[in-house]
Amino acid sequence: MEPTENDILKRVRKIEIKTRGLSNEIFAGKYHTAFKGRGMSFAEVREYRIGDDVRDIDWNVTARSRKPHIKVYEEDRELTMMLMVDVSGSRMFGTTDNLKKSIIAELAAVLAFSASQTGDKVGCIFFSDRVEKFIPPKRGRSHILMIIRELIGFVPESNGTAISEAVRYFTGVNKKRCTAFLISDFLNAKSDDEALSDALKIASSRHDIIALKVSDPRERELPNIGLVELQDAETARKVLIDTSSAAVRRHYAEAWNEREAKTLDLLRHKRIDIADISTDSDYVAELIKLFHKR
Repeated sequence: MEPTENDILKRVRKIEIKTRGLSNEIFAGKYHTAFKGRGMSFAEVREYRIGDDVRDIDWNVTARSRKPHIKVYEEDRELTMMLMVDVSGSRMFGTTDNLKKSIIAELAAVLAFSASQTGDKVGCIFFSDRVEKFIPPKRGRSHILMIIRELIGFVPESNGTAISEAVRYFTGVNKKRCTAFLISDFLNAKSDDEALSDALKIASSRHDIIALKVSDPRERELPNIGLVELQDAETARKVLIDTSSAAVRRHYAEAWNEREAKTLDLLRHKRIDIADISTDSDYVAELIKLFHKR
């Protein structure tokens, strides 16, 4: 049964109370430091030159390129945050107290409120295997609440996933450099892998992109519960699996780990910072860890 308007408003209010408090007390300062430097907005990363302030060295880029690089900042320029949010069918999965959908909504909310605390604009792209909705960047609490409301009640036209569509669209609508969070379970269609690699290459060269990868424990490892019928939330394909077989469970885990490694390798190769968030873990700790890395 689809949620009523009253149900949606109650959930929006609940998420606002929880995530706005986290933004005010925990993330606002760390967000400012991670993405705006010492009271200034991040502009680009370039190679170190004699005379540059060593405190501006970007150690992540330096380690990857094996050449000293520094973060360059610009004064008095607002930062725009874009949220690319996965609304495909697989977000409805969850075997803990939370669906992936709930974690995705809270992550989007806490980041949006953090940006709002520093007066930045926030925009949003909902995507499946197509761009489902684009919300242009604006400031203010009412705008953030509108994004959360849309995310909670949104019904996509498609259940599939093609992340490249969102990344390409993001690059097309953002001409000025901005910070973007790609929030997804990254269960992307294999047919989209090459297109995604190309899209991320272009986008990451122009913008600061951060990946928030959301997963559930049962996606990584099957429990021993005998014969079960599993259905793909995006293709509706069903398969009967004997989870009592150690070989089946091992094969499943190996396939997941292989896919996971491929995804992480792609993101790191494109110099995209990653936070791996599970529905049974504390996303607050993972976000703080991510902010500290920057």
